Amino acid sequence: MGAPKLKWTSEEEDALRAGIEKHGAGKWRTIQKDPEFSQCLAHRSNIDLKDKWRNLSVSAGGQGSREKSRLPKLKGSHATPVSTYPGTTISNLPNDDSAKNSKDGKVRCGVIIEAIKALQEPNGSEIGAICGFIEQRQEVPPNFRRLLGQKLRRLIHQNQIEKVENSYRLKDPAFATKTPTPKQKDPSTRPSQNSAPPKGVDTLEEASKSAAYKIADAEAKAYLASEAFKEAEKISKMSEEADSMCVLLEEIFQKCSLGEIVVLN
Repeated sequence: MGAPKLKWTSEEEDALRAGIEKHGAGKWRTIQKDPEFSQCLAHRSNIDLKDKWRNLSVSAGGQGSREKSRLPKLKGSHATPVSTYPGTTISNLPNDDSAKNSKDGKVRCGVIIEAIKALQEPNGSEIGAICGFIEQRQEVPPNFRRLLGQKLRRLIHQNQIEKVENSYRLKDPAFATKTPTPKQKDPSTRPSQNSAPPKGVDTLEEASKSAAYKIADAEAKAYLASEAFKEAEKISKMSEEADSMCVLLEEIFQKCSLGEIVVLN
């Protein structure tokens, strides 16, 4: 057995709150390395900081006015948006969705899509970056990362986002563009014999090539999405078979513990 954990002192809790207000939730190692808080939190690990902050967030509803006043304000009109990447302006997430998330513990799809838009990663954002972005701007349940993974998979099946390796990004809206149609010429105006040859042929060829490229790209992505869906179904089937095997083994174990002889065909 390991050494018993020391009870948190009021100085440590104040240092944790001040560190989160300064660096944001989830920046545990940064808070520990900050000279302003490192002395008070010298005996605490980053896991201790995370667990303590989660307990403070959960119990915030039952605290008195004195305790509530010591909690950092994560939301409000005076909160300054944090720019995670240079040159990226991040807007605040919708307040109504944040309130619903904190009340029923669910993750709203609009909040996730807004986070992916704000991160603006060309190759997609990893689930850790999306999770950290939302945690910095609103209160989340303890099982938030698992709920976030479920919502991301649902958005993929709804064709709102796509998964590229281990990252997630919004669907490319370029496939919705229409091929430009050539304008009809007025029959009353006839080109003069000395005028240059029309460029309509070149324009049509370029538009045709562009449309063919987009169609081929769309078919390739549709194929990848279909393969990913098949793989998900395969994994789900394997999980069901594993559950059935566990039930069978449990029945065999119970019979053996009662002294019965089990014959396997």
